[in-house]
Amino acid sequence: MQRFLWDSIKQPVRVALLCVAGLVVSLQPAFAEFKVGLVLDRGGKDDKSFNSSAYEGATEAKKKLGIFLKYVEATDDNAYESQLRAFAQRDFDLIIGIGFAQKEAIKKIAAQFPQKHFAIVDAQVDAPNVRSLMFEEHEGAYLIGAIAAMTSKTGKIGFVGGMDIPLIRRFAMGYEAGAKKINPQVTIVANYVGVTSEAWNNPPKGKELAMTQYDGGVDVIFAAAGASGLGVFDAAEERKKFAIGVDANQDWTKPGLILTSMLKRVDEAVRSTIEEAQAAKFTGGVKRFGLANKGIDYSFDQYNASVLTEAVRKRADELKAEIIAGTITVPDYYKKQ
Repeated sequence: MQRFLWDSIKQPVRVALLCVAGLVVSLQPAFAEFKVGLVLDRGGKDDKSFNSSAYEGATEAKKKLGIFLKYVEATDDNAYESQLRAFAQRDFDLIIGIGFAQKEAIKKIAAQFPQKHFAIVDAQVDAPNVRSLMFEEHEGAYLIGAIAAMTSKTGKIGFVGGMDIPLIRRFAMGYEAGAKKINPQVTIVANYVGVTSEAWNNPPKGKELAMTQYDGGVDVIFAAAGASGLGVFDAAEERKKFAIGVDANQDWTKPGLILTSMLKRVDEAVRSTIEEAQAAKFTGGVKRFGLANKGIDYSFDQYNASVLTEAVRKRADELKAEIIAGTITVPDYYKKQ
């Protein structure tokens, strides 16, 4: 059989060789794979929430486009910069940071590697090679508040946030406004898991807060807390009360107890960004997702069909249409700063 010696290969290629009777019948080089690096935050890809949604979107892109995908999970906030830089140095084409905590790291690394494309979820970085994927969380939280108030039998609903930051306060403000649209006398009890990034991944604390709320008369809790929200769901199961999920569709985790989930389509934002980047259509700047373009919504499926009534859905859809039309202005915590 003939032997072939490749002295140097500067770009990775796939070479298909079909050898028959010692002869090379086909030599077919192919283009290098498009490489995407995904840096998840402290919750990790199995948080069944924000990070899981981002990972799902990237995985869908991998299946559809045949890209090379690698993800890493940050062990602490100091890891972001080194993880982002490692992807850039290893010649990844698109590098995506999940979560506002990566803002400064993305800003720094994007400036050091101006020929690379970056994207970040939930933070705005003004650089030509960075796309900022921003969501109108307050719009979705407004609908969730209305749904909670319409479903509550006690007139007392709860909110468990993850890290006490403006982003989560934005959820809480929208939630309260939507609830009071339905019932001006409704009582909202709000607690936060913590003030550091560890708050996103502390289910025991989430459960503790939820148990206290349920035992105090709350019968519906909206959890906007990343993986810590899983503890809220466990409390709902123990107390046989309702909880509401966030980011991804979490209805399936506790069928009949998760009233609905506020969908934040991080998966679609990540998937579409990868598709455009691979097609050489990547642009920097801010891309927003809200009710109008279905980047934000609430869930309804076989897992919550028995508890999310038609009357409640009808009223929620009416409110959604009014928000899209501009006849309802949802208060925005970002604009109160």
